[in-house]
Parts: sequence; structure tokens; C-alpha cells
Amino acid sequence: MVTTSADAAGLGRFVDASPSPFHVCESVAKALEAAGFRELSEEHQWPSKPGRHYVMRGGSIVAWDSSGPGRSFRIVGGHTDSPNLRVKQNPGLHSAGLSMVGLEKYGGALLNSWLDRDLGISGRLAIRDSKGLRRRLIKIDEPVLRVPQLAIHLSEDRAGVTLDPQRHVNGIWSVGESGPGFMEWIAAQAEVSVDQLLGWELMTHDLAPSRVVGVNDDLLSAPRLDNQGTCYAGTRALVDVVEGGVGQYIPVLALFDHEEVGSGSDRGAASELLPTVLERIVLAGGGSREDYLRSMSMSACASGDMAHATHPNYPERHEPAHQISINGGPVLKVNQNLRYASDAEGEALFAVAAEQAGVPLQRYVHRADLPCGSTIGPITATRTGLTTVDVGAPQLAMHSARELMGTADVGMYSAVLAAFLNP
Repeated sequence: MVTTSADAAGLGRFVDASPSPFHVCESVAKALEAAGFRELSEEHQWPSKPGRHYVMRGGSIVAWDSSGPGRSFRIVGGHTDSPNLRVKQNPGLHSAGLSMVGLEKYGGALLNSWLDRDLGISGRLAIRDSKGLRRRLIKIDEPVLRVPQLAIHLSEDRAGVTLDPQRHVNGIWSVGESGPGFMEWIAAQAEVSVDQLLGWELMTHDLAPSRVVGVNDDLLSAPRLDNQGTCYAGTRALVDVVEGGVGQYIPVLALFDHEEVGSGSDRGAASELLPTVLERIVLAGGGSREDYLRSMSMSACASGDMAHATHPNYPERHEPAHQISINGGPVLKVNQNLRYASDAEGEALFAVAAEQAGVPLQRYVHRADLPCGSTIGPITATRTGLTTVDVGAPQLAMHSARELMGTADVGMYSAVLAAFLNP
């Protein structure tokens, strides 16, 4: 039986503090530093002395503890980004006497779920000052934007409105055209001039706080559970493992940006980030590339992403023999066409972890007549050659601005990840 420090209230606080991938990494880093982890720079030589460390690259973070006897790796992977509406480069728009902000769909966002919500702004700025270029996070938890629904009386289809992502999801932020432009206003919030603002990655977030809901308080309603549920559970799992004493493997947490759009970036799962970090861990400890390659052959990765619970209003959209229950325990995901990376060996490793954690294990298969989503799992397996298993926690309303999961699943998910890291 594995004890865990993760719970639904903690996940809610984590999500509310982390509206962007950059803030996810900041939240993870704070939790890691409280447990004795220290940040390393990729441009500096890494210490030869074993210890607890992490590196951050934009919206991605990799953390590990090399202080134990292990020389191969157990990795929990995940992603920090979530589908949302992001700010365009020239965002200023005017229409029908209103000032608007041009927004662009990021990933597979369910657009209708973003309508009629109070939206804040978060992300990262690139600023030039007397010391050169520097980065700054920004988080504005004020209702500055709103994307209004078209009234049903004006709709061509009274059953609902079909949204064009180019024309129908721009945000209203003021009446008239007076006042500062949007980027001037952002610069003022950052206390710089607009001329100093050379680049930005800005996105919207729903301002409604996460809540435990249901008559028995057995559900968590929150934004970005896909995939901050894994980011939080994985972080707590790593902290619990290292505070209990690491065993035969080096435990690693690897959280990547840009999974929702294919992982093809300098910090996505398809980049060199993870294999480079793993090799440098071996080299810093006095090993050779031969030692690194040998350690990889004995290592494994659990690719954590949220899983589809069976929807009670649409049970026919699910594989009949693979029903997934809320608060039914972690989910092992298998797809014969390798949209998930799980194979028999990886399945066995995760099943053993579930036994050691003392939690039930559910197995998910997507309907064969529906296209299946994917994860960082197949990409990680391809880039590293690691045995990889795709896993998750069950949820409803995936890719909505507001999602739903079971409160009991938070702890069970973190417990099985901890058991996987330290079998």
C-alpha cells in the first residue's frame, strides 16, 4: 500500500495557480524546491555529486533524484499545456462599436465551452531592458475578456450555433475605441513600455475557481484537468518517493509543453529535451555514453494523460466491454494502432504498480469506429526506445473549458505513479 500527499483540494489549488504551461512549471518547481530539489541550468556544467535537481525549458520541466543506488530510470511523463484560446500577434480589433481582442484556437478546444465566460490572461513575455532580453510570466486574474454566444433567435440552426474559429471566438474587452490598445495595456500590467515588449505567448483562462462538487463531495470541477491532473499527481508522486527514500531506479518526472498541438517544438516531447537530460545525468555521475545506453535498456516510462470516463449521457460512444468509472481507479490505455504506446511489458509494469499501491486498475480501449487521440507516449517511445505505457485518471468533458473528475481518483492516481517510480 502506497500513501500519497495528493488530494482533490490540492489539485484544485494547483490548477487555479497554473493558468498557462509556464505557470504549471512554476507551480511544480515550488513544490520540488520545498522537497529539496534545486534548479540546474542547461548551459552550465552539472554537479557530479548525486542529488535532487530539475531543469526548466519554457513550459517544460524535467526533475529527478540521483541520490539513490539506481543507475537506470523510472519516468513519469505528462504535458503542461491545455486547449484554450490564445492571443494573436496583432490582437486589436473593432466591430459594431466594440473593441475586441483577436483570439486563436489552440489545440482541440471545445469552442462552445469558452463562450459566455469571464476570461483572464496569462502567459510569458519577452522584454528588452538595459540588461538585455529577459522573460517574465504574467497572470491577470481579472475578467478582461468575454466571448458572447449568438442569441438563438439569430442563429441559422436553433439547435445550436456552429462556430468558425476565425470569426466567432474573438473576445470583447471594451465599448468604443478609446483607451489603450490591448498590448499597451499588457505592457502597463508588466510595468514596461510597449516598445520594450518584443514577444509574447499569451492565452486566456476561465476565472471560475476549481470546486469540489456533488451531493457527496465526490467530484472535482476544474479547468485544465487534461493534463494538469497528471502534472499534480506526478509531482506529488515524485516528492513522496524521494522523501521516503529512493530505491533501485532514478525517479524522473518529465512534463512537456505543446502536446495538444503535436509536441513538435524545442521543448515538446518530440524534442531532444528528455534524452539529453537523461544522458547528462549519467555523464555527470561519471558514466559514459555506453553506460547511458545500457541504462536506457533497463528503464521505463509511464506516459500520464487523462482518460475518458464513460459518459452517462452517451454510453454508446464508448467501447462496450471497456467501461471506465469515475472514482474507479487509474486507467491503463491500449490502442492496437499505437495511438497509445502500451505493450504487454509496459502493461505488466503498471499492473504491478497498481497492486503495490493497493488501487484498482481499469483498462481503456477506444471504439474501433472512432478516431483515437494520442499522447506523448508514442513520441517518447520513438525518441528514446524506452518501454512505455500510457496511463491516466478518468474524467469527463475532456478539452472543455471546464472538466470533471472524481475526488478519490486524485489520490489513487498519484499513488500508482509513485509505485511505478519506486517499485
